[in-house]
Amino acid sequence: MVYSALILSLVLIIFTLGKSPFFRVDRAGASIIGATLTIITGVMTFDQAVKTVDYRTIILLFSMMLISSYMNVIGLFDFLGYYAMDRLKTAKGLLGIVIGMTGLLSAFLINDIVCLLFTPIVISLCRRAKLQPIPYLLAVALSSNIGSAATLIGNPQNILIGSLSHLAFGWYMLLALPISILGLFLVYGVLAKVYAQELSQPLNLPEEQLRTKPIPRILLIKGIVILGAVVLGFSLGPEPALVASLGAAVLLITRRLKPNKVYAGIDYNLLVIFIGLFVVVGGVEQSGLFTLLIGKIKMINFQAFTVLTVVLSNIVSNVPAVMLLKFMIPAEHSSLWWANMAIFSTLAGNLTITGSIANLIVVELAKKSGIKIGFGDYLRIGFPITIILVLIGMLYFEVLI
Repeated sequence: MVYSALILSLVLIIFTLGKSPFFRVDRAGASIIGATLTIITGVMTFDQAVKTVDYRTIILLFSMMLISSYMNVIGLFDFLGYYAMDRLKTAKGLLGIVIGMTGLLSAFLINDIVCLLFTPIVISLCRRAKLQPIPYLLAVALSSNIGSAATLIGNPQNILIGSLSHLAFGWYMLLALPISILGLFLVYGVLAKVYAQELSQPLNLPEEQLRTKPIPRILLIKGIVILGAVVLGFSLGPEPALVASLGAAVLLITRRLKPNKVYAGIDYNLLVIFIGLFVVVGGVEQSGLFTLLIGKIKMINFQAFTVLTVVLSNIVSNVPAVMLLKFMIPAEHSSLWWANMAIFSTLAGNLTITGSIANLIVVELAKKSGIKIGFGDYLRIGFPITIILVLIGMLYFEVLI
């Protein structure tokens, strides 16, 4: 029990800081080291550690990454960005399109990957149109988190929650969609207000600036059909991991694309983080530490659980927070508690610039392009939006209960 407590503490410290203060160890490294220590200290045997890994989650996450990467390789993200720019006349109109596209894509393609692929396109569009890029980049970060809350495949923690809870895909989507739609409108309203001067100029781009490489129609149709079939499959109830892996497999059957280009879009670090955390948290559970701690904690109510989800998600990141909080979900009305955790652990990512990996991806890509998004720049937009949405969400769930 002592070993498992120390290992979990060390891993969570590195997750909170983003890296080790003494060694060049990142979150993925911390997961590997923590999992290894869990086994060699005798907390669990190797065979027990293997059984703690939820392979449904890993397969589902990997398959959705393949589908997202395929969409990028065929040029879907570039096409959507330049297609929208070609038909817009105002900077505010572009902001609305960026928010809408990012939110929609993030609902069905993992939000971290959407940010990774869409951010450079937004930067390019802003530079060609001579627009201030910061409000548009903030829109990408904020909308990716809010949009991804709408489904159980929109982000890594929701994929995990979907696998652990076996929530019905359609039921959860109907429950979460109103909050996501309201959140996207809120993002537009706040950004339009705060950056009113920067968003007041018209768009005047020469026609040649809007040209992009033609997208292979057959590949585009294939990608959209398969993605639609995968989402429909989730709604009908078969095993989500099998549905997603079948969709990814069909997309890989092609004569036009080199498979390595698709594989390059997979975030292997994230997969390693998941596997390592499964082992570390499984070790803590195996040791009896969680049983001891939960036995000493009085049953918290639904509202307190919401606040704890938001706070813990910002301290240790969303995925570790979900793995820890799952032990506090009661058997009664468990579906609503799981849905609560999925929505609020995702919305929590917008509280600060370090609240989610999606935010950090946008900030780092902007930094590489010479655009600085400061902590304060993000906080004055993300903090009020998150607080307002969390309060509205709590009232929403109060009605449902």
